[in-house]
Amino acid sequence: MSRPSQAVVTLPSAVLAALIQLGDHLSTARLRRSESLRDWATRLNVSVPTLMRMEKGDPKVGMGVYATALWLAGFEEGLRHLANPANDAQALAHELRILKRPKRNVHD
Repeated sequence: MSRPSQAVVTLPSAVLAALIQLGDHLSTARLRRSESLRDWATRLNVSVPTLMRMEKGDPKVGMGVYATALWLAGFEEGLRHLANPANDAQALAHELRILKRPKRNVHD
């Protein structure tokens, strides 16, 4: 049996909580559409156990499965906005700090 990736084993608790919430949201979306586990698993091209793991927020389920589930639920537009550089407040603040630094004279 293979060992789990260190990236999965050492997930920050906030990331794991977000995946659990995403899985719950996707489960709710499926249920609100009266879709069975089997039907959605077929549409996602995964097994029912994999779909069940995704709906529990399992970080070992591939990002593509989560992304396709978002698409099935009609939420793919949200994927386009994830990690948008225009919304990266931390990087923008860093760039402003760099711009505000006093210029060094090349002759000093």
